[in-house]
Amino acid sequence: MTDQSWNTLLRDQIAWHWTHQLRDRLDGLTDDEYFWEPAPGCWSVRPRGTGAAPVRAGSGAMSIDYAMPMPEPPPLTTIAWRLGHVIVGVLAMRNAAHFGGPPTGYESFEYAPTADAALAQLDAEYATWLAGVESLGEAGLARPCGPAEGPYAEFPLAALVLHINRELIHHLAEVCLLRDLYLHTHQEAS
Repeated sequence: MTDQSWNTLLRDQIAWHWTHQLRDRLDGLTDDEYFWEPAPGCWSVRPRGTGAAPVRAGSGAMSIDYAMPMPEPPPLTTIAWRLGHVIVGVLAMRNAAHFGGPPTGYESFEYAPTADAALAQLDAEYATWLAGVESLGEAGLARPCGPAEGPYAEFPLAALVLHINRELIHHLAEVCLLRDLYLHTHQEAS
């Protein structure tokens, strides 16, 4: 490896995972999988006006279940919910705060009504994030995160990049696990 800059190393960490362990595993996600509730009381993305969560957020035809503070224990969530969280809370809000993306939040986001639409949103936000991180260079990674990151405002952007990498790896691994569980519980009898 010739380029051992911190920027390249941080980008490569998530890009390698995305390319070699994750994105192909999401191909072919069906709407049945996307909305499947593996247990009663799951939080999900639903047509507006349905669901039992304390709060519903989102604009457009779909909304996401949530509550603040998060209940203990936290509810089990569907693939739709997990993708919604990654798309909005992990990527889109950070893209807006740090890389010129449109302002967004859980309350204003238009959640995807299909698996294909959610994957398109995920791909777009991931591409924006990765390009944004690349644009930081070494000096940008050392810059403080700023007020968008609340109590972490004084942390360097490199710390935020590491945090987002962890969030993407663990939440999207959960999505893959739910896909595996769906496959193994919905096989047709031979």
